Amino acid sequence: MSEMKDFLSPVRPTWCPGCGNHGIWNALKMALADLDLSPHEVLLVSGIGCGSKLPDYTRANGYQSLHGRTVPVATGAKLANHALTVIAVHGDGDGYGMGMGHFVHAARRNIDLVDIHQDNQIYGLTKGQYSPTSDHGFLSKTSPEGAIETAVRPLATALAAGATFVSRGFALDPKHLSRVIQKAIQHKGYALVDILQPCVTFNKVNTYDWYKERVYKVEDEDDYDPTNRERAFRIACEWGDRIPTGVVYQVEGVPSYEDQIPALEAGPLVKQPLQRSMEEYEALKEEFV
Repeated sequence: MSEMKDFLSPVRPTWCPGCGNHGIWNALKMALADLDLSPHEVLLVSGIGCGSKLPDYTRANGYQSLHGRTVPVATGAKLANHALTVIAVHGDGDGYGMGMGHFVHAARRNIDLVDIHQDNQIYGLTKGQYSPTSDHGFLSKTSPEGAIETAVRPLATALAAGATFVSRGFALDPKHLSRVIQKAIQHKGYALVDILQPCVTFNKVNTYDWYKERVYKVEDEDDYDPTNRERAFRIACEWGDRIPTGVVYQVEGVPSYEDQIPALEAGPLVKQPLQRSMEEYEALKEEFV
């Protein structure tokens, strides 16, 4: 059986004391261990940002890509070896800003990967600019009179794009978050895990205390039904006095992107022979002559 310590890297985190990423890191290791996965079976793909340093601190396959390009790199890795558990790990600026187009297309394609967004509603690594998920009126170095833009609502956006698994966790509740991540990994298809991750250095509004007064678990509601898409939309749009956490929407049986690619029927590309017979090359040529 795997244990959390199996995923512990010798590289120690440099996140600020109290950063929500510590809780996310522990929840992810807990989820991988509880699913009895081994480090060589997991690939963590990140972008640029505070949270995107997580692969450095985790003993597993890791790849740090360009800012905003986490999902396409993760997609390529999944298509090359769809036997891998591929997990994208990045912040709200990386995933919902520069990577917004990739986020939407991954959801509609239903590529079988877990897309973890560490959502602290600010750009932490670059010292406190407002991000795509910052609330209207948010004061920051780049919005001294308050952000005039409407905040991105990740859960609703994912649902509108056709995501088959939409969820949210809270960094202060790593056990619940770990269960959400486990369900996302077990899901066959694209799985969004948006995580409320307080930035203790630059975001003095959306703090741990602020969230504790507002978050609730959707599975505790009497009418909980994660298969009801219309209800999921209503929950996904909730923000302010009540903020939902847990699996908001989940539907099974929808073919994943890689399930529909004939070339993958013979198994992962990395295990298929690179060279083909002359007969196969000739047959392929005939298709285009």
